[in-house]
Amino acid sequence: MRDFSQDHRWLSINTATIRKSRGVDLPLPDIIEACARRGIRAISPWRDQVAAAGLATVSRLVKQHGLALSGYCRGGMFPAADEAGRKAARDDNRRAVDEARELDAACLVLVVGGLPGALAGKAAHKDIGLARSQVTDGIADLLEYARSAGMPLAIEPLHPMYAADRACINTMEQALDVCDRLDPQASGALGVAVDVYHVWWDPKLQAQIERAGKQRILAFHVCDWLTPTADLLNDRGMMGDGVIEIPKIRGWVEAQGFAGYSEVEIFSSGNWWLRGHDEVLDTCIARHQTVV
Repeated sequence: MRDFSQDHRWLSINTATIRKSRGVDLPLPDIIEACARRGIRAISPWRDQVAAAGLATVSRLVKQHGLALSGYCRGGMFPAADEAGRKAARDDNRRAVDEARELDAACLVLVVGGLPGALAGKAAHKDIGLARSQVTDGIADLLEYARSAGMPLAIEPLHPMYAADRACINTMEQALDVCDRLDPQASGALGVAVDVYHVWWDPKLQAQIERAGKQRILAFHVCDWLTPTADLLNDRGMMGDGVIEIPKIRGWVEAQGFAGYSEVEIFSSGNWWLRGHDEVLDTCIARHQTVV
């Protein structure tokens, strides 16, 4: 395992982590500047933040500061109730690939979607098997476009509590089944994002990380699971504050040859988003060196 204790060269900040500073939205250019001042070498921005700042502006700032993108958040949300909805998803995902390519991201992260309409509070149906079939079809279609752009796609399995609304792929095993079906040669064009928050509980996790191997592990995300959890979406913990054995999982990932960034991704409406972003970033650096 790499030694993180001396510096933070392998730390990446998912920009959701400091989306807010003292409860107020923090513009992406300010996030980029704050990261660069601390010698943070990589970020993973969200599309809405990029859109607000302007793709050209973000691209210029990333290049100006010599930042890498450990990933780009996000594509996906493939299932839809009708063909018009599926076409809209297809077109939006192609735009996401184009944006990721412009920013030279390491991969486009896919949060695949759940039951159509569930995220808005009214599911069009309850057939999760159909939703999973649409996910596979959607990824298959996007994969050809992404290959032509040279942009790897990283399926991110989400914790089962999100199966209805955000992602009906909930384990590494499910994600890798899709990879094996659509990219049996393990070409590097399709893989997984391993987010400890979503997969730490899985008794098959080590075996599935070994199954993924170097070619399929495209991203590694860290935060912590708090007990009790006050909010299913926005109560992630800072590394070291919860119950996840982060170094053990990192060891499994690095044993497969992964040598990329550890990307800190924290949604925390009741804690970290209420603090100043300087404090949050400094804490991320300290925890990356001590508990990741």
